[in-house]
Amino acid sequence: MVTKTFWSQIANQAKKEKRPFFSMAPMEAVSNTVFRQVIAHASAPDIFFSEFVYAKGITDPTTKFPVDGRLYIDSREKTYPVVQLWGDVPEDFENGALALKDKGFKAIDINTGCPDKTVIKNHGGTFLIRNPEKIDGIVTAAKNSGLAVSIKTRLGYSKLTEYKEWIPHLLNQHVELLTVHLRTKMEMSKVPAHFEVIDDLIKMRDEISPDTLLQINGDIPDFQAGVDLAKKHPGLDGIMIGRGVFANPFAFEKVPQEHPLNELLNLLRLQLDLFDDFSQHYDVPRFPSLKRFFKIYARPELGATDLRNEMMNAKSTDEVRQILDDFQNK
Repeated sequence: MVTKTFWSQIANQAKKEKRPFFSMAPMEAVSNTVFRQVIAHASAPDIFFSEFVYAKGITDPTTKFPVDGRLYIDSREKTYPVVQLWGDVPEDFENGALALKDKGFKAIDINTGCPDKTVIKNHGGTFLIRNPEKIDGIVTAAKNSGLAVSIKTRLGYSKLTEYKEWIPHLLNQHVELLTVHLRTKMEMSKVPAHFEVIDDLIKMRDEISPDTLLQINGDIPDFQAGVDLAKKHPGLDGIMIGRGVFANPFAFEKVPQEHPLNELLNLLRLQLDLFDDFSQHYDVPRFPSLKRFFKIYARPELGATDLRNEMMNAKSTDEVRQILDDFQNK
């Protein structure tokens, strides 16, 4: 039996607008408070996910995977993100979730889909696909916190056909939401997402856990593409966008618009300011981590290749601001 709370409210609000609900994917070193605010300023999804958080690290600061700023919520954020937890020890999930509840968080997500080698080596992410017996205890422990519990996964580890056993196993956990990245671990993002299995996933959900909401992830670039996909697959509840925000920070925009270079560069200025604010609270992430974002704003098709190359050689946010000043004042 699924307890309907957090996710059903989000889904029902979207249904009033005759659309699926939208979320921004959990992405390591990306979906922290800084970038969540940037995307919210551009065009916000219905809900954000946090970066990956090691479940044990929430209550044990001595772990080799410290939480650092992953749980920091800026006062300007309007909603708490869903915290995605990884690991394989049930007690860590229960203790971590209870601590999150005390901090004001409303929902947690169990990571069974991360393909990162370090995460797998430490018994998290897609390690759980190969060790499905661990899921039952983890989910039970997570539910004991009273927070909304969801799961994010992939179709399988090595073979696409693994989803026929793996997805039913997850559906039998009767969580509020199941998010499926439509690739296997081994496929990473090197092949097109397997949209051909969506209807089969919906059928499984309807037969095993009809109250569980189903969200998909993979190769969905923007809001309109998500709406169109949901229309083609009745029964699909949610759409998660990850890498799409790197191609278009306005990916969640309901009515697509043209965004000139200056608008994009001003969005970068916002990120620089938010980054500096965040750095006053935590020593991570450091300036080099910002460089991966420059390609979002200084786009080649808008004539900004040289600008991006110059920013990549910068050593500080102030230096980037000076480069932007010189470029925009020409």
